[in-house]
Amino acid sequence: MSAVTAVSKNGGGGPKDPVARGLGAFSFALGVPQITSPGRVNRMIGVRDDARNRMWMRVVGAREIVAGVGIFSERLPKEWVWARVAGDTMDLALLAAALRGKSPHPTRTLAATGAVIGAFAADVYDGVRLTRDAADEPETGAEPVQIAATITVRRDREECYAYWRDFERFPSFMAHLEEVHATHGERSHWKARGPLGMTVAWDAQVTEDVPGERISWSSVEGSKVDNSGSVRFVAAPADQGTEIHLELRYAPPAGAFGATFAKILGEEPAIQCKDDLRRFKQILETGEIARSDGSPEGQLGLRQVKQRPAQPVAAEELDTVDDAGAS
Repeated sequence: MSAVTAVSKNGGGGPKDPVARGLGAFSFALGVPQITSPGRVNRMIGVRDDARNRMWMRVVGAREIVAGVGIFSERLPKEWVWARVAGDTMDLALLAAALRGKSPHPTRTLAATGAVIGAFAADVYDGVRLTRDAADEPETGAEPVQIAATITVRRDREECYAYWRDFERFPSFMAHLEEVHATHGERSHWKARGPLGMTVAWDAQVTEDVPGERISWSSVEGSKVDNSGSVRFVAAPADQGTEIHLELRYAPPAGAFGATFAKILGEEPAIQCKDDLRRFKQILETGEIARSDGSPEGQLGLRQVKQRPAQPVAAEELDTVDDAGAS
């Protein structure tokens, strides 16, 4: 069995302001069709439905989804509401350009412009109110995200511990890692992929090592990614193998915005952790990893926007996976 939970202390359970919650829901209601059916939305607001306008419509939709997730990630999301104000300004400029370019249905475009003006007014009103409320509260920094995950592997504790203790094997089951190299003593150098192809690197050191039982580690002082964690190996009941109990703590790069943006892309550590443990289980139990052609690296939100029937992974990709598992 497996279970993954993630607790983020950034924001405290979503916005307390009902207007902000409504604006967040409105962002989702706009963003989803703008991304999934941009042509239909273009025709509905009376603008020319061509490749360029569909591209812009998807950009606007992605912006709305980002704003919606951001609003629901914080208790006083004043920055995200002001981001909506900036987005409204962009929308008004695009609609004005459509009218100047002789919109095929100017009445629809004018109606859409009126709707955006109404949203702009609501955003400005709530932005001012949230800014005033935030001024009455002490400023707090973004707190670290904490993740706990558990999975049962049908192998004994010593085997599970031995595979995990060899950090250079991590890229074989942690899809976001590019490489891990032991440096000296208990230290190692890590390089990982972030959202939108970004790369981050840091150094870590083992802080506790009890063979067959647990391993703890943390990033060294001055690392670009502040993180720490521990893994415990516990005998499962009825000789069913080993329970892997993983705990992680990390400070997201770029703070709350970085954490929110990663969630939108399906690349935040709670999702990665769940997929990594599944792959660890597969390697230990079968010697290989079952991968989908649709998402060979695990769950990514961007892959869900446009879906298609699954296809077998190409032979050369399977060879790469097998080589990684055997290393």
